[in-house]
Amino acid sequence: MSTGVIIAIIVVAVIILLALALLLPRMRERTRLKKRERELQGRREQVATQHREEAETRAQSAEAAEQRARMAEQEARRERAEAQLHQERATASERGMADHELIEDHERERFAGTSAVPDEGATRGSDEGRTSAFDEGRAAAHEPQRREDFQEGRAAEEERADNGGLLGRFRRRNADDPETARRN
Repeated sequence: MSTGVIIAIIVVAVIILLALALLLPRMRERTRLKKRERELQGRREQVATQHREEAETRAQSAEAAEQRARMAEQEARRERAEAQLHQERATASERGMADHELIEDHERERFAGTSAVPDEGATRGSDEGRTSAFDEGRAAAHEPQRREDFQEGRAAEEERADNGGLLGRFRRRNADDPETARRN
């Protein structure tokens, strides 16, 4: 081997060692950067997943809050409608347009002639032909003493009906009476 070949081998070996000495740190740096980049990407994905989960949780919470708000709004509308209804009833009561609601059936005779219960001539069509006995019967249903009186009156009427009624008494008396017999 000649000296030239040995020198050439040594020069090539030195160049290779020098190249390795210069390129090796760069390669290590690139490897380290790639490793850090992968770690950073993993952290990004982890944080993004956490944010997505939090966003989903908050979206569900917001949807539930919106539903509660819709329900509260409906409740408020219902309350407003009820308030309006009561206001209308108050106005009707102030004007005397709801007096009929203040008087029960058994009290109608007591309030006859007032704006709540019109006079007998202006009664409703369904009351036509009713006698005071009908009104007494309705009132008796709510007062124990009047109920007893009413029942006694009905019993007396039934007894009279068995004896020919009120007119039957007159007929019997007229037939038994000698003066009436002479007239006939």
